[in-house]
Amino acid sequence: MRPPPRAAPGEALGGNKAVILQNHGPLTVGHPVAEVVWWFVTMERSCQAQLLATAAGTPKLIDRETALVTRGQVGTHLAGWFPARPLWDRITASDPDLFD
Repeated sequence: MRPPPRAAPGEALGGNKAVILQNHGPLTVGHPVAEVVWWFVTMERSCQAQLLATAAGTPKLIDRETALVTRGQVGTHLAGWFPARPLWDRITASDPDLFD
């Protein structure tokens, strides 16, 4: 008996900007590359925080309304692009051959 087919990464994302792929890890998308980088860094940090919170005990969940308000404030394209700029500038300055 064959296992059911897995969704392609694009299908797994749907209309979202991030997903955790089984046996792979986080995958993020965005408009400019800097935004994609920031969502990935943020996703990685969020995963680490979740693991630490779970290891410390039962995490306290936030309500749906608070989560939606927070997403509206920090989940925009500008909110993804802007904080990534210093990181992007540092990477491109230290490793200009990345674009060769």
